[in-house]
Amino acid sequence: MSRVSDEAPPRLGTLLLGLSIFATGFCGLVSEFLLSTVSSYILGNSIEQFSVIIALMMAMMGVAGALQRFFPDRWLIEQFMGVEILLALLGGFAPIAIYAAYGLMDDHFLLVLYFFVAAIGFLIGFELPLVLRINAGLGRALPSNLALILGLDYVGGFVGALVWTRFLLRELPLTEISFLIAGANFAIAGATFVYFTNSRGTAGARSRVLGAVAIVAVAVCLAVGFARNRDWSLDLEQRLYEDRIVFAETTRYQRIVLTHDPVADDYRLFLNGNLQLSSRDEAIYHEQLVHPAMALAERRTRVLVLGGGDGLALREVLRHPGVESVVLVDLDPRMTELAREHAVLRDLNDDSLRDARVHARIASGVTGGMRRPVFVETDRLAPGGEALVEEVARVDVVNVDADRFLDGVPGLWDVVVIDLPDPSSVELAKLYSREFYRKLRRVLAPGAVVALQATSPYHSREAFLCILRTLESAGYAVVPYHDDVPSFGRWGFLLATTGREDVEGLRARASRVDGFPEATRYLTPDVFRSALVFGKGELEADTDEVNTLMRPVLLGLYLHESWLSD
Repeated sequence: MSRVSDEAPPRLGTLLLGLSIFATGFCGLVSEFLLSTVSSYILGNSIEQFSVIIALMMAMMGVAGALQRFFPDRWLIEQFMGVEILLALLGGFAPIAIYAAYGLMDDHFLLVLYFFVAAIGFLIGFELPLVLRINAGLGRALPSNLALILGLDYVGGFVGALVWTRFLLRELPLTEISFLIAGANFAIAGATFVYFTNSRGTAGARSRVLGAVAIVAVAVCLAVGFARNRDWSLDLEQRLYEDRIVFAETTRYQRIVLTHDPVADDYRLFLNGNLQLSSRDEAIYHEQLVHPAMALAERRTRVLVLGGGDGLALREVLRHPGVESVVLVDLDPRMTELAREHAVLRDLNDDSLRDARVHARIASGVTGGMRRPVFVETDRLAPGGEALVEEVARVDVVNVDADRFLDGVPGLWDVVVIDLPDPSSVELAKLYSREFYRKLRRVLAPGAVVALQATSPYHSREAFLCILRTLESAGYAVVPYHDDVPSFGRWGFLLATTGREDVEGLRARASRVDGFPEATRYLTPDVFRSALVFGKGELEADTDEVNTLMRPVLLGLYLHESWLSD
């Protein structure tokens, strides 16, 4: 067979090619997002990973576009099918292979990652020129050929982006998405191949046989991969954790993993592979985070908790009897739901998310969420003799970004506890910015105190001091303190106030704190006073920069000048 020409009816052939190029545009863009997301989940810093992965894929697409001109016009359909076979296999198995490399290869993981990125980008770059050449063989003039093929490719990419953001990323594991996308793309390309080879008559008999064998073999591989990917993923994921995984789930925002060491009876919560708490020593962290601010505030009637979807900081807030209401703001509704429903997390947080004083507020422009009633037993008895229960409050759990929450939320708070993850991405770094802290000032009642975790002053000293400077630049008086949390090492916290009080006044008041709730398991006034003391030179910084939305210097300090860069 020499060329695709008048042997195939142009209209139907062009229609099939159009569907193929729509599918390749759809699947190509989803593949770029998929590999970028896998890289972000493993390495963090989503902006950098998306930029590097997509840039590398585009570069390889350009290389492929330049090289395809050296391939002859003979066997264009076979070349197209060969590209689709390789793309389906590499694209389908890429996430699970990258994940396996991360768990099994300490030194060469990036080589595996970039091999798949480069290879898939190269194959995507080969598709479009091949289809243009095939369609030209059907008699299409260059302008109409370009308009049809490029238009369908771009529209396919647009639809792919919508489906990725609105459905795939929300509902399915990444390893499963890859097989679905590869299968859909391959099915359409396979139909195109079958049509063109059949249209050749007896001259294409060998192509039909080889093509049929390849189609069946790839279909079986993709079907097995789709059926087994979740089991493979769990087996590989277990290799990344010392203790047995007892719960794992990927939400729209993060990967949640809970492990258990039965010997030490230690439960550990990980988000995107990063340790968030250990049940053996989380009390050190959460008591230091919450109780100093509660003790120093003039009032503690209304409390705002930003982050802390596990409910443990909330547990400590609710130990204070004067608290009348708490507003909990957490981005991931699934995390908060687990904290309210999962037996292990409920035991750790003392059912804090079922407390009648807990309310979630919906910021301006934010919708959706979950509403649950809270019931308490009363002294009155039902006719059958059992205690009557009545609804005393409603607990609303909504998906809301802390920054958006502060944009239009009404009311003032006496204490604000900020229990956000470390600033390991642009999305998180903005919640440590001067602009964010200025927004926060607008919702602080007179005499209010803010407490926040601020990474490690030992392992990430420059990041810790940058957060401190950023708070000061937003008009706060700030006092740092720290403690040793065995699971994390030395950890840092900040206390901040606004108004007339200066740093020395706040530090003097902090050093006079004389009591915390009796229910604390670790914290005492003497322990807190010792936490205010730093060693010689520990608060001396190498730079005076502050973190802002347009210049997130904190991200670089955290990622490249901390233990994460070792």
